[in-house]
Amino acid sequence: MTTIDPKRLTVSREAEIDLLARLGHWSVMDYAGYALLLLSAAGTACLLVAAARLFRFAPRSPAAIRADAVTILKPLHGAEPELLANLASFLDQNHDGPVQLVCGVQSASDPAIAVVQALREARPQADITLVVDPTIHGANAKISNLVNMAAKARHAVLIVSDSDMAVGRDYLARVTAALDAPGVGAVTCLYRGRGDAGGWSRLAAMGINAHFLPSVLLGTALGLASPCMGSTIALRARTLEAIGGFAAFSDRLADDYAIGAAVRARGEEVVLADLLLTHACAETSLKALLRQELRWSLTIQRLDKAGFAGSVVLHPFPTALVGAAFLGFTPLSLAAIGAALAARLTIALLVDRRAAARAAPLRWIPARDLLSFAVFVWTFFRGSVEWRGATFAVDAAGRLENRRDQTS
Repeated sequence: MTTIDPKRLTVSREAEIDLLARLGHWSVMDYAGYALLLLSAAGTACLLVAAARLFRFAPRSPAAIRADAVTILKPLHGAEPELLANLASFLDQNHDGPVQLVCGVQSASDPAIAVVQALREARPQADITLVVDPTIHGANAKISNLVNMAAKARHAVLIVSDSDMAVGRDYLARVTAALDAPGVGAVTCLYRGRGDAGGWSRLAAMGINAHFLPSVLLGTALGLASPCMGSTIALRARTLEAIGGFAAFSDRLADDYAIGAAVRARGEEVVLADLLLTHACAETSLKALLRQELRWSLTIQRLDKAGFAGSVVLHPFPTALVGAAFLGFTPLSLAAIGAALAARLTIALLVDRRAAARAAPLRWIPARDLLSFAVFVWTFFRGSVEWRGATFAVDAAGRLENRRDQTS
């Protein structure tokens, strides 16, 4: 028979009374501070899960050379600092099949035309098509460009990729192999950032590496994200036709996500190829950086309002910092701040190691975290985006409307 020690019971009761007394003396600031520290701890744990996923994310085997006939669609707008090299990387492939590169612009004065002409001179044997067509098919200028370009595509496998992407020599082999898997309707790719235009572009690259990339990895690990990104959307021409062609997405802000959703609605998968591409960041000012990141952030918020609000957990350093301020920077709160920064540092180092290059100085991490948090908060008060020299209102469904031209 179990006996109860009255002395131990008394001590336990005294401890309980002491705890209740302490709680009774807490102020609202104390409760808020500890709540924020708990939120920060959860966020730090999430970042460590993402870091583990990033550590394991790598090609599982050498890419087998393939011979698929592929058309790569490159909608262009302006001449980015490394545009020529970025475009050339899609042609310099370990691939035995025919590759057609279709570049499209909507103005005869677009400086990207000169870059395409230079690429033709540098690769005289390459199949490069340039489409110059100002026809507008909706509010989304990129999709209008793609509608105009699609008529020139000659091959059954189509790959849409943003102009600011650069790839390795095994890109086509891995993407086409992934598209051949049973039940797959489209293939997309993760990417890391590379600053091509000075300090602000490097800060933008750090945002991609240390914030965007781990959030996607965490979302896929937990089954909360179904990415389909402009870095790469590879699909067959018959699939594109079945979902209504590019014109079906002419007024969508998140056109890449909408294409992926349409493919999934057909009962097919959108999968991630085991590749990490390079996004060439070209922001030359804080204004340009904020314009870009607010557009991305508002896009995500319109797609999933609850999920976006919940992503506050992925900002453990700012939440720990505010919690520490409430509590008077106690040892516990300082430990939470340190843990959050250490988790973010781990992710930055893993991406830098994978890329064999440092996106930005590691000492920028605290400033980058605070900037990302400011963009997160600011998104709740935004209803429009600036894109390619125009301002667009974005409705609750993520559709672009009320286009107003402006100087940029």
